[in-house]
Amino acid sequence: MRLALAIPLALSIATATAAQSAPSPLAIGETFTLPSKPLGETRRINVYAARGYSTDTLAPLPVLYMPDGGVAEDFVHIAGLLQISVANGTMRPTLLVGIENTQRRRDLTGPTENAEDRKIAKVVGGSAAYRAFIRDELKPYVKAHYRTTNESAIVGESLAGLFVVETFLLEPGLFDTYVAFDPSLWWNDHKLLDGAKQRLESRSNAGKTLWLASSDEWEISAKTAELATVLQRGKFPGLTWRYVPMPEETHGTIYHPAALKAFRALFAPK
Repeated sequence: MRLALAIPLALSIATATAAQSAPSPLAIGETFTLPSKPLGETRRINVYAARGYSTDTLAPLPVLYMPDGGVAEDFVHIAGLLQISVANGTMRPTLLVGIENTQRRRDLTGPTENAEDRKIAKVVGGSAAYRAFIRDELKPYVKAHYRTTNESAIVGESLAGLFVVETFLLEPGLFDTYVAFDPSLWWNDHKLLDGAKQRLESRSNAGKTLWLASSDEWEISAKTAELATVLQRGKFPGLTWRYVPMPEETHGTIYHPAALKAFRALFAPK
């Protein structure tokens, strides 16, 4: 069952000249739960349709998937960014699908041979199962229950950015556009990065887009720049990519300003 996604609204009124009502939830979208066989658990999904004032409510929308998509995570601020960007004409109407976390470090990381990596959580290395959940369960559900186009993208920061880059390299057909901010490419002694050139050369990259941005976090920015160098020096016909260093941002502040830049460039009105 899909329900209205509600966010508590606090009201402060200095003077009251009329009858007052009790505060009630402020709904900005929908939420539903989806049982998953690959994950062995039920996941909560939050959905927001960013439409322009004159957009036909029946018009199909491209879909932007987002790990870290809980209300207490990154869903609300990205939904707000989509809302204002569509309203001011700098972005096309888009359906945002946020995946709320249960065990974030399990789902967003691939296997690792580094003992220090394994200390970050009791279970790591579950990205393949998480990807199967998105591919085999979530995307079919969204397609069946919402009016969507065939265009899809994914956005993530930090470990979610790692997952975005890993998916781009291992299963490029899952999305059209991959957006990663401060991706944790240090994971597993950066083996994902080491094999990037070979993977890109061994396949078709037609119609794929990769957008990267990094903050002042030295280890992360260095590895992201290294991936950008691979892309710059290689020959990967059909691939569109961009790397945007943002040294004025920290790891804790990069998501929103980087998303603004990326969305304006990648999803500009046609």
